[in-house]
Parts: sequence; C-alpha cells; structure tokens
Amino acid sequence: MELTKNQQQVIDLVKEMNAVELNGLVKALEEEFGVTAAAMVVAGGAGAAAGADAGSDAMNVELTEAGAQKIAVIKVVKEALGLDLKSAKELVEKAPVIIKENAKSDEAEALKAKLTEAGATVTFK
Repeated sequence: MELTKNQQQVIDLVKEMNAVELNGLVKALEEEFGVTAAAMVVAGGAGAAAGADAGSDAMNVELTEAGAQKIAVIKVVKEALGLDLKSAKELVEKAPVIIKENAKSDEAEALKAKLTEAGATVTFK
C-alpha cells in the first residue's frame, strides 16, 4: 500500500514514540474520534509477532504485575526508560503493559532481571 506524504510522516513520528507516549496518543485518538483501538491492538500484535519471527533477537518486555514493592518497580522503570516519576508511576499502575518494545534479547533480559529483583513479574511477548 502506498502512503501519502502526511501518512508517512505520522508513521515516522509514531515509530519514535516510547510505550508511554504511544499509549497517551491512542487514548487521545479514542477520545477525539469516539473510537476504540481494539482492532489496532490485534493488528499491532500480529505485526509484533511477525517482527519477532523475522528478527528473533527482538522482543517486547511486558510488566505483568508490579508486585508488593511498587515503589521499587517505579524507580527501576523510571531509570531504565528515562521517564519522569509521574510517567513511570502511571506506566507501572497500568500493568499488565508493554514497557519496552523490540528490545534486544540481552537488553530485555537485563531489564527483566532489574524488575524481578524489585519484585515485579515480567514476561516477554
């Protein structure tokens, strides 16, 4: 499918967003246009699975559960993703949520280890 210049610009901007920014954008679009992104999530999941097959080194890191030590998990997320405290807290409270997309396996394992040490439950998607 051939995209217009404006469509390509939007796609390029979305590619640069982290999980928190993308989540905020989706919510804003849902509110603005009165729609839900359920179909987009399914399509995104399929694309992510295809991407994982093509480059088996990339994976998504999902914070499945924050656990009892939520403050420690928030600190790890804040530091690992370079977020401000409020954004990190909001992200952790949305668990289960993808916190790092297309991470290399060593980076994903390191992030999982830090989060698990802080008391969180983490899975790879």
